[in-house]
Amino acid sequence: MTKHCYIHGFGSFAPAKVLTNFDLEKFVDTNDEWIRTRTGIEQRHVVDEGQCTSDLVTEAAKGALADAGMQADALTHILVATCTPDAYCPNTACVVEDKLGIKGAMALDINAACSGFVYGLQVACGLTSACDNATILLSGGETLTSRVNWEDRNTCVLFGDAAGAVVISGTQKPGSAKVVDIELSSDGSLRDLLTIAGGGSSIPYKLNQPVPAEHFVTMQGREVFKHAVRSMTSICETLLARNGMSTNDVDMLIPHQANMRIIEAVGKKLDIAPEKVFVNLNKFGNTSAASIPLALADAKSQGLIKPGMRVLLTTFGGGFTWGSALLEF
Repeated sequence: MTKHCYIHGFGSFAPAKVLTNFDLEKFVDTNDEWIRTRTGIEQRHVVDEGQCTSDLVTEAAKGALADAGMQADALTHILVATCTPDAYCPNTACVVEDKLGIKGAMALDINAACSGFVYGLQVACGLTSACDNATILLSGGETLTSRVNWEDRNTCVLFGDAAGAVVISGTQKPGSAKVVDIELSSDGSLRDLLTIAGGGSSIPYKLNQPVPAEHFVTMQGREVFKHAVRSMTSICETLLARNGMSTNDVDMLIPHQANMRIIEAVGKKLDIAPEKVFVNLNKFGNTSAASIPLALADAKSQGLIKPGMRVLLTTFGGGFTWGSALLEF
């Protein structure tokens, strides 16, 4: 990256309603031990009836703005990474803008599934290069429990609802985190490994048609695991090598919180000690595009991220998409 951008505030929000593994036992053919040993998840947050993605993002945005010491009217751009938008049209970013009580910002949704926030980070940094005065809200928000098939025990136990947000500009300020570099990739030939296909132009709806299974998350778990571990490991190595660094120079790894076995495998392949790998998967489940910003805000609020630390982010998602970013605090 020839011009760096800077993160000035972190925020997150999860719905009040919590669904534990023991709660799931009551209506899904599963049990706590099976879920914990295979995924590392103990509970997940779930939206209430009528609560949507923009509601979660708006609350996370307020937290990020407060952390940055800014008001919403300072924002020039609003980016929302999500694969569960409020609607096909209007985009969720416009709804968030209205809920923040402002007008006039560029408002854009980004869909790279679980990789959406890291993809959005590069978009945000590009905007700071193109617009000298850019002050950008970048968020990742999902209500994935509205798109899971509760009869599919292999997928319904994985996902939760949440949002995370950051405020970004091209100006360095005291306490800000520098985005050192970003690397992104994709492979569309793997698109069938993880999908929510129903309702798009390839599988359109007809009026009064029953909702088909394609409306919900479908996943080829073993193949996703294999490609996720390989892709995240490789792209981290590429990013670090480009910056003359090794994993010994990394103070904390924050991976996409999808599955504990994936997280452990990536950490092991990168030779990063488990105590340097941040995990909050047990509390939130897989929150897709919200996963990375939620984890960042969580780690920072716990005081685990300190000045001078180098934090490596890595993610993968449907598409197939994957990416990595390096931050310096």
